[in-house]
Amino acid sequence: MEGLSESKLQLLRRRIHTFPDFPKRGIMFRDICPILKDPTALTAVIDLFEEHVKINQWEVDLIVGLDARGFLFGPLLAQRLSVGFVMVRKKGKLPGATVSVAYDLEYGKAEAEIQEDAVIPGQKVVILDDLLATGGTLFAACELMKKQGAQIQGCMVIIELTELKGLDRLRPHSVFSLVQY
Repeated sequence: MEGLSESKLQLLRRRIHTFPDFPKRGIMFRDICPILKDPTALTAVIDLFEEHVKINQWEVDLIVGLDARGFLFGPLLAQRLSVGFVMVRKKGKLPGATVSVAYDLEYGKAEAEIQEDAVIPGQKVVILDDLLATGGTLFAACELMKKQGAQIQGCMVIIELTELKGLDRLRPHSVFSLVQY
């Protein structure tokens, strides 16, 4: 099993493209679009996330996907696990009553929200996004889940930018990343 997982990780590393100086000078942008174009790579992402959930014996009621790229992978994992999927969005993007959390970004402030009835207190959730940088968005999602009374099993991302120390902000939550830079 480990050899199979390693070959899937190598495939992902080959598919993630790096664009220097995007969106501004000094930034190394890690692009996941090639993963989405390759059905084998996309399946590998979901396989690896599913494997992590099963190895850790997480009970999961909902996958929580973060705006916007968490929406690409979250429903696929939710379907694989036969659980529901809910969205955490930027403020003002969801209809009906919502719960929101303000948080700091490296370049300012933002607000994330979820529909008020999206999570039932006590439900077990896994939070999913494409990238962990400073941890602001994932931290906000964790805070939203606490407000909703959810039990956070863990957070999962495809890419972790380790030098930005996003893990520090997310303690004590478990964070699993497929690829680290």
